[in-house]
Amino acid sequence: MHVVATAGHVDHGKSTLVHALTGIDPDRFGEEKARGLTIDLGFAWATLPSGRGLAFVDVPGHVRFIKNMLAGVGAVDACLFVVAATEAWKPQSEEHLRILELLGIRSGLVALTKVGLVDDDHRELARMDVADHVVGTFLEKAEVVDVDAPSGRGLEELRAALDRLLSATPTAADRRRPRLWVDRSFAARGSGTVVTGTLTGGGLTIDDELVLLPRARPVRVRALQSHQESLPAVGPGRRVAVNLVGVGHDDVDRGDALVRPGQWHATRRVDASLAVLPSLDHEVSRRGAYVAYVGSGERPVRLRVLGGSALQPGDEGLVRLHLVEPLPLVPGDRFVLRETGRAETVGGGEVLDVDPVLPAARARPDRSVSRVVAERGWVEAEVLERLTGEARAPDLGPWVVDPSVLASTRSDVEAAVDAAGPLGLDVATLDPRRRAVLATLEGVDVEAGRARRPTGPDPLADHPYVAALEASPFEPPAPEGVDRDELRELVRRGLVLQSEGTWFAPSAVDTASEAVARLLGEHPDGVTVAQVRDALGTTRKFLLPLLALLDGRGVTRRRGDVRIAGPRLPPTGA
Repeated sequence: MHVVATAGHVDHGKSTLVHALTGIDPDRFGEEKARGLTIDLGFAWATLPSGRGLAFVDVPGHVRFIKNMLAGVGAVDACLFVVAATEAWKPQSEEHLRILELLGIRSGLVALTKVGLVDDDHRELARMDVADHVVGTFLEKAEVVDVDAPSGRGLEELRAALDRLLSATPTAADRRRPRLWVDRSFAARGSGTVVTGTLTGGGLTIDDELVLLPRARPVRVRALQSHQESLPAVGPGRRVAVNLVGVGHDDVDRGDALVRPGQWHATRRVDASLAVLPSLDHEVSRRGAYVAYVGSGERPVRLRVLGGSALQPGDEGLVRLHLVEPLPLVPGDRFVLRETGRAETVGGGEVLDVDPVLPAARARPDRSVSRVVAERGWVEAEVLERLTGEARAPDLGPWVVDPSVLASTRSDVEAAVDAAGPLGLDVATLDPRRRAVLATLEGVDVEAGRARRPTGPDPLADHPYVAALEASPFEPPAPEGVDRDELRELVRRGLVLQSEGTWFAPSAVDTASEAVARLLGEHPDGVTVAQVRDALGTTRKFLLPLLALLDGRGVTRRRGDVRIAGPRLPPTGA
């Protein structure tokens, strides 16, 4: 399933074309039908010749309804750009194209409509005019299809062109973090509140507990529909109607967002890139009344340019945006910036940081997850995913830690242990982070709540059980006869690794990681338990606990019956 937005100048036939392609009139209001003018978003769907599903978001073309157009193009996969052969390129054609580019849309085709009203010469002139205006844009190499919707001319060719376009357009990814920007809210008789939008990031199921932002209203999914079909669950990349329990339709606005509790960072401040349109005749600075169009909403924002006082027309720079209400944003979200005083589109860009911690004078944001970690030093893995949208395996306890900060903390803890002398350091005086580091230090004993350097020979040095594990890495012996306290200390020090009642030498895990990396190099779609078992020459009894260790360390991830590469898989041959 793909979602495609129409775009183009007013009265160039967008809604008529959608109606002809789908049999559904996207104009929902009597005023729209009476005036022959699309005022608000319309929705329709169809099945293409290949069997591929397609949903249309039909947007108004008139300049007075630009904010409604912007509400419809924020979560689409591609565009159907409509230009009438009777008029060729017009002002809103230009503005719509610039908006699509600012929002990062990179797939589309052009429908040259109303060709039945012009002769061949005029049609060819209109084609040339379109070609001139799309040079250097994502539509430069797009197909141009001649269409006359009332007569049906070119409709089959347009369907085939849409099929070709969408076959090369990626579908929405499932990151298990659903987000639905609301573009309509209404009361359905007998059902209550229904909201609609394009679902991205993950799926929804009936009875899901969600939260409606920015007002943080808890709600529950009573029912789901997609293209008027009731479904128990809906995946990302589809137009969805969600029947909600817990909120009245009058309390939901266009631009609100449905998300799962705890999965998103709701922010009032973001750092972002901003590309200023070259056609602007003035600089962009903090002086101005701006609104940002993000998701399906229009949001007043205050702007500050980072690293300077202003951006000139055609410049690309960094800005900090202050929002009035908290929104569930993530790096990579696109936005369009308009200035209300001049009623013009200023530019647009990409969210880079949803929780900036550095002062504006020092901030130099980018999409790097490592930068986010470095600026904070320590960050819980769950929090890091909310801030960046990317999952990272923890380095220590629940935290992802900047390497230099971790090294410095280790040095500080070791120095504190040394300074404590024979009495030892009271572990209770350490914060949770330093206690986690203390547990990784070699040559430090913790007994009775105090950490000290050992005064005599280390009873765990060259421990015979460690040697036994290393001698039989993939059929490790049970710790029979090993003192329980010694075994716990061996595990605590990392000299022995325990998983599901089985113990391994760390070298066994390293060797297994390298073997799995080589297997995945040969079978990138995943390897089975049997393939890993044969490669290591072991049995399921020992292999399953070993794979659990690899999964826990991020070396592998389980997908169904196979293991695939995790974020910490070593390079082949490592």
